[in-house]
Amino acid sequence: MSQVLPQVVLAAETAAQEGYVLGTDDGEHLIHFRDQGNIFIKVGAATGSDNLALGTQQVMAGSGIPIHRHLQMDEAFYVLEGGGTFTLNDVPHPFEKGATIFIPRKSWHGFTNPDHELLLLWIVTPAGLDGFFREVCSPPGVPPKEMTGEQINEIARKYATEFR
Repeated sequence: MSQVLPQVVLAAETAAQEGYVLGTDDGEHLIHFRDQGNIFIKVGAATGSDNLALGTQQVMAGSGIPIHRHLQMDEAFYVLEGGGTFTLNDVPHPFEKGATIFIPRKSWHGFTNPDHELLLLWIVTPAGLDGFFREVCSPPGVPPKEMTGEQINEIARKYATEFR
């Protein structure tokens, strides 16, 4: 694990205590390893919030999000753009822009979006999904990390997440 500098910890603690306002493209920008979509982490452990993580995720057309579950986190999505099918505990649900999706912890879920790019606002509580994204995704301009499915699953398990 990388060493956290004291000033970074202090800045995160100050941000959590005082709050902050971010613009549209502010936050921690990452590129997803699988579909090269943009992820912006807006709130999470790195900004001093252990109880909540929030961000946006772009899911490129045809790539979807594989079926998985979070063992300790509740999760919610608000669909900012696009549509497709959301599967919750093996039941498919069509969705479109403006939909709200709630996933209780331990529920299997995933997305298919064969025809439309998605832009999702995600919220998890407690924080943790942000750490998973940091470990498997890369900053813009850095080549994607090359990982096997088992390596991704091993990282996911560190964040109480598992894939089918």
